[in-house]
Amino acid sequence: MDAFVGTGVALITPFKEDLSVDSEALASLVKDQIENGIDYLVVLGTTAESATLKQEEKELVKSVVKKANEGKLPLVLGIGGNNTAGVIEELKSADLDGFDAILSVSPYYNKPTQEGVFRHFKAVSEASPLPIILYNVPGRTSSNVLPETINRIARELDNVIGVKEAAGDIVQAMKLISLVPEDFKVISGDDMITLPMTLAGGKGVISVIGQGLPREFSDMVRAGLDGRVKDAYELHYRIAPSIDLIFAEGNPAGIKALLAKKGMISNVLRLPLVEASENLQSRINAFMEKF
Repeated sequence: MDAFVGTGVALITPFKEDLSVDSEALASLVKDQIENGIDYLVVLGTTAESATLKQEEKELVKSVVKKANEGKLPLVLGIGGNNTAGVIEELKSADLDGFDAILSVSPYYNKPTQEGVFRHFKAVSEASPLPIILYNVPGRTSSNVLPETINRIARELDNVIGVKEAAGDIVQAMKLISLVPEDFKVISGDDMITLPMTLAGGKGVISVIGQGLPREFSDMVRAGLDGRVKDAYELHYRIAPSIDLIFAEGNPAGIKALLAKKGMISNVLRLPLVEASENLQSRINAFMEKF
């Protein structure tokens, strides 16, 4: 399968009770993804709580993932921000050995115009030695990258190969798929609408629930890509309640509660994020027992 088609997973960063990075749990998580059919891994995205990691911890996470992966799956590294010059500097100074692409979020907080977003990605793509997947997540950035802007980026910036589209809007996603060139990958960034987006011509997902239910979720995406609609929707409706649960109190609190229930990690987050409430944890546990 073509790289970055199918199910990518946005890896969490497991922490020990003392809030240090749990390298052992992270390595086990990576191996679990490989064994259960995940197609590629995204390292140091939002789900990794990367905003709370020191630089040396980021380097540790990168090395643990690379070692555990053993070159088996393509690796995507999150490098983005709202200071274009800072993103360029990080791209030039970062150790990108072993990574296959960059996931770069549209600038948050500053609320650039569509022209500003285009020029940001033009500058970033010119500086990047690796292909770039643009990340559109208006719920976090406070600015939506419109389908027309992404189409312009796709056609004018050769180094931008796809978009993680997480506006949660299936109509916008379909418009985007209809506009961009055939080889430009429109990847769902929203677990709940992954299947309809894939069936509409998308290339799969960068998922959160995928790391908790890797076998079932990657089977669903594969069925969608193969056009096995009935099989795909059967899996979708089995998995769907867990998606609502893991995002009920924000990400990655929910997925960490689910992985803790599976015995894979300690249920620890770094402030300002906190663990899921006891009520939500008990609902996640009940779902997993039934599942």
